[in-house]
Amino acid sequence: MAVHTPLRGLRCFCVAAECLSFKETASQLYLTPSAVSHQIKQLEENLGFSLFERQTRAVVLTAEGRRFYQAIQPVLQSLSATVAEFCQTKREQVVSITLPEFFASEFFVPRLVGWSSQHPQVNLRLETVKSRQESSRHTDLQIVLASSKPTDKTSYQLFPISYVPACSPEWYQRLQGEPGELPSLETVPLIVHQARPWCWHQWADQAGYDDFRPRQIIQLDSMFSVARAAQQGLGVALIPLPISQAWFDSGSLVRLFEDELHTRDHYYLVQHEDSLHKPEIQLLIDWVLAGFAKTNV
Repeated sequence: MAVHTPLRGLRCFCVAAECLSFKETASQLYLTPSAVSHQIKQLEENLGFSLFERQTRAVVLTAEGRRFYQAIQPVLQSLSATVAEFCQTKREQVVSITLPEFFASEFFVPRLVGWSSQHPQVNLRLETVKSRQESSRHTDLQIVLASSKPTDKTSYQLFPISYVPACSPEWYQRLQGEPGELPSLETVPLIVHQARPWCWHQWADQAGYDDFRPRQIIQLDSMFSVARAAQQGLGVALIPLPISQAWFDSGSLVRLFEDELHTRDHYYLVQHEDSLHKPEIQLLIDWVLAGFAKTNV
């Protein structure tokens, strides 16, 4: 009578034979230890001999189990290689990219319209960080804000960024003085990203705002929080352009001064070395460069 031995039981056995722990085998195969034990027991019943000696805190291969592993492991390895070879032409194409949270929601995602129709075979995975100091997991590409072009990796300059004082429409009306008179910033809380605690003073220096003495400065840990706080009437914030242009176009924020804070910061697209020869990654690079490198500021 033919013996039916499921492939999953053989794979489970090989993993257990290598790590000599049903618990570790369960972890590697995303199973429960009881499921691993059941598959090994079923395999032993099909074979008619014991594969492991069960001890208190470990399992040990029996002599028959060792010989069986030496015979079956190369076969399973060859089978896996054959399956992988046939699947390679239809492998899932995924491109991962890390980018600042505010940049992603306000600037990157809205510009992805059209990507799916042009490149339906390429899936995207976006991972966001709140600030440039926040670490991220490894991805194929990164968009970073930096004062100079990264030289340790392949990188592409996208566009510079500037900051403008902005507030809610209600605050704008409240702060307007006599015609020709500049609004006073000494009577309202000033909001800023905590990564740039002195940028209001830098803006005042560039704008020629004499004797700048802010009453209160509020630091928040994300640019989205900064923009939202200004929109909800907490005070006046320094808002980055061009990535926040939609807030001004919708009327959620109003520009209080024409003067901008110009910095050396640019957005850069950074490519990791181990992703240099993947065509799907180059597709996204070309998409970003075509859509973002020509951004008007």
